[in-house]
Amino acid sequence: MHGMSSMFLLQKSFLAFLVAMGITVTLGDAYCWTKTHKPGEAKDGCMISGKLYPFGQIERTEDCFACSCSEDRLACCSLFHTPVAYDKKQCKVVFNKKHCDYDVVQKDNPSQLCFVYSRVG
Repeated sequence: MHGMSSMFLLQKSFLAFLVAMGITVTLGDAYCWTKTHKPGEAKDGCMISGKLYPFGQIERTEDCFACSCSEDRLACCSLFHTPVAYDKKQCKVVFNKKHCDYDVVQKDNPSQLCFVYSRVG
């Protein structure tokens, strides 16, 4: 039993270390969705947000998704993770399309980043 409590303290200390070092903890996987095509619907590729993409793997759409396009279906997963734990009084979330991720910045000074405790996909 003594070894078990030591392991718990070690895990708790390591988590405290991660938080103290400012390392963001990411929860879960990326957000994913699929669309099944009707016969003949996707004869030239897949339509995503008004843009036609060719069949095959799409590394990055304009809306920051990685997709797989076929005549049968379209499957996409986000390339970004949404911040959920940060100082909501002092900070705001802004989507950075260039980096395909959310920046959390100070409301009064958007050039300054805020610390994010966790993100979800």
